[in-house]
Amino acid sequence: MDSEDRISTLLARLHQASPAGFAIALHVRFTAPKYLFQSYAKDWLDTYSREGLVLHDPVVRWGFENEGTIRWSELEDPAGIMVRAREFGLNHGAVIALTRNGRRTMAGFSRSDRDLTDAEIDGLKADLIELHDLTESVEALSPSVHMTLKQMSIYLTHG
Repeated sequence: MDSEDRISTLLARLHQASPAGFAIALHVRFTAPKYLFQSYAKDWLDTYSREGLVLHDPVVRWGFENEGTIRWSELEDPAGIMVRAREFGLNHGAVIALTRNGRRTMAGFSRSDRDLTDAEIDGLKADLIELHDLTESVEALSPSVHMTLKQMSIYLTHG
């Protein structure tokens, strides 16, 4: 399996494990990721963008300031972003942040029905590490990978 097929497989697995959606920022430099994969519902993404919620998002803040994992329920949220997210079915989730080879990657994964188990978070982290490593040397994903992601309702932004 080539690296682009493996990237698609990993994203499909992450999508399945976080049915309410995810946001994955890979190889963040300063404040911009090399790749940003999102599978949250479009209405949440539109609201999040329109209202500039990233500036107060405890998931993003924790991802920039820490490494490891934390459940959303443990985050400090003075601006009430997580309350807003629950209006869109993002009831439970976890943040994973890591630095490998001097590059930071962070992600938020969500479920509407229940908390993620420790084993699920460990699996998400292992897949995120592999995704980080695979995308480190990929300059641009092919049009066929873009189409596959679109069919999986995963939005891709890359620099």
